[in-house]
Amino acid sequence: MQCSKCKEPAVISEPARCKKHFLADFEQKVKDTIERFQLLQKGQKIAVAASGGKDSLTIMVLLKKWYENVTAITIDEGIEGYRAKTMEDLQRVCKEQNIPLITKSYKDFTGYTLDEMLKKQKFHPCTICGTFRRHLISIASKEFDVLVTGHNADDEAQTILMNLLKGNTDIFPRNGPKTGVGAKGFTQRVKPLYFCTEKEVATFAFLNGFVSEFIECPNAPEGFRYLIRTVLNNHGTKETKQHILEQFLKMKETFPTKSVELPPCKNCGEPSARETCKTCEFLMVVQS
Repeated sequence: MQCSKCKEPAVISEPARCKKHFLADFEQKVKDTIERFQLLQKGQKIAVAASGGKDSLTIMVLLKKWYENVTAITIDEGIEGYRAKTMEDLQRVCKEQNIPLITKSYKDFTGYTLDEMLKKQKFHPCTICGTFRRHLISIASKEFDVLVTGHNADDEAQTILMNLLKGNTDIFPRNGPKTGVGAKGFTQRVKPLYFCTEKEVATFAFLNGFVSEFIECPNAPEGFRYLIRTVLNNHGTKETKQHILEQFLKMKETFPTKSVELPPCKNCGEPSARETCKTCEFLMVVQS
């Protein structure tokens, strides 16, 4: 297969691109997304939620190249055979790129690793893990102007379908390339890889040597997302996922824009829709 621009050997199809043209096109797609949705501004203090996987490493390095003032925030859940490897890649890339790294862990926060929690109580792994991760990232990112996440087009198409099938349409206004607009107590979150497919991000990360292998959390198959991802990958196409995103964004334009102010959790003081936030509820069970 040849690159459709220069006839050199292609590294990816749909469209066929050689390494040079693929890397250039990928970076331009990310820049266009940032500009289209006004995700970032020069001079901002930028935090990147970095797991050490292909997505977060890719956007972290690109933003360091374009904006300079970038810090990585990572959460060590304590998942045997998984987190140590991604932490290794993250630490290496941060050192190479001179990017400061802030590390928080479930062990320090709760007294237990995720693996230990799951042995202690019958939690759904993705639910408790996601709750604690969001809480720790929220706390660690408060001194920053914006928090960047590595969510790609596949992730976002899956999220839209998951919320639709679960009837969670009330949270649709909080989805999209820029989330938490006007939400007091939270750092603005943005997703520059919103239109980049998982395959494109993986190719970019591999060509740049960010990751040596692609590994997945061992708990992933237990989540509803895993089922939706499988269905989309088996029966959808790149165009299907892009169509879902564009149609959702058109629909989102009809949603009312309003400032969201949540009262503080009575235990930790973080914004919460309930008297006691989900994090503190889980924490009480874990430490009981």
